[in-house]
Amino acid sequence: MKIVVGDRNVLPHREQLSMGLPDDVEVVWVVPFDEATAIEELGDADVYVGGRFSAAMGAAAPRLRMIHVAGAGTDNVDRSGLGPDVLVCNTFHHEQSIAEYVVAATVMMRRDFLVQDRALRDGRFRTSVYDPSIPQPMSLSGARIGFVGFGHIGQRTWRLFEAYGCVGAAVTGSGRDTGASLEWHSDTNDLVNLMQWSDVVVVSAPLTDDTRGMIGASELASLGADGVLVNVGRGPLVQEQALFDALSDRVIAAAAIDVWYRYPGPDGVGKPSALPFEELPNILMTPHSSGVTHHTFVGRVADIAANITRLHQREMQCRY
Repeated sequence: MKIVVGDRNVLPHREQLSMGLPDDVEVVWVVPFDEATAIEELGDADVYVGGRFSAAMGAAAPRLRMIHVAGAGTDNVDRSGLGPDVLVCNTFHHEQSIAEYVVAATVMMRRDFLVQDRALRDGRFRTSVYDPSIPQPMSLSGARIGFVGFGHIGQRTWRLFEAYGCVGAAVTGSGRDTGASLEWHSDTNDLVNLMQWSDVVVVSAPLTDDTRGMIGASELASLGADGVLVNVGRGPLVQEQALFDALSDRVIAAAAIDVWYRYPGPDGVGKPSALPFEELPNILMTPHSSGVTHHTFVGRVADIAANITRLHQREMQCRY
């Protein structure tokens, strides 16, 4: 069995991957990823590990039996060049890391730490202790946390918020009760009610035709001038112009955005939006990094090795 690895996030865990695989496999590393090199190696490959897979790569891989993405999303896998029996697997393990990001970002934005940091670099102690026009910030105790989407990320995040004494509610596509200790739950028809109820809204819903642009100007206005938005789902769940305007005009207090409207090529250089979010003082901008930790990829590499081993043993299914 030949495995081609084209994901640089797996490379720090090379030894772990090798130890988890059967002894008689060959592993070829195409890191940093180069499509032409990958195509050369895929001619006799059984497995490809990586997030980007083009139709040309599929056409060059007649023996391929599995594509394993080292992440949750398979949207960058072009299946048009693949046979019907090729497995496409994914893996998670990011929920703890993303939950930590959401809570940390919420504290940072609600307590105005970004603005305080920038002011202190200019020699200004920007706090109510020295400036009575600045209100005392709110802690997480008693904060109302609204979840748009309540899958494995939302549920793990709620466990952390709950430990701080927060109150929670959620809207999901189905509206089903997950058994979590939320104050209330409903379907997305109650999205505006959730925004009005919440101090902080955490967006982690999947991006579909139904959810694209689900949060726009009216929903952000419902969140209100003290509200904080944290998006760790997908950028287009929130309308781009509406988000920019809501932050610029202080319709909402702040936002932490980890998922974007534009993404760069392999060099990692490029603006995340056509709009100048970087000029706004009330936004925390991160490069889709909320789930990128050592902890996440240790779990993902274990899943990848286990699924390849199952394939080697003729067990044709993905597990995570």
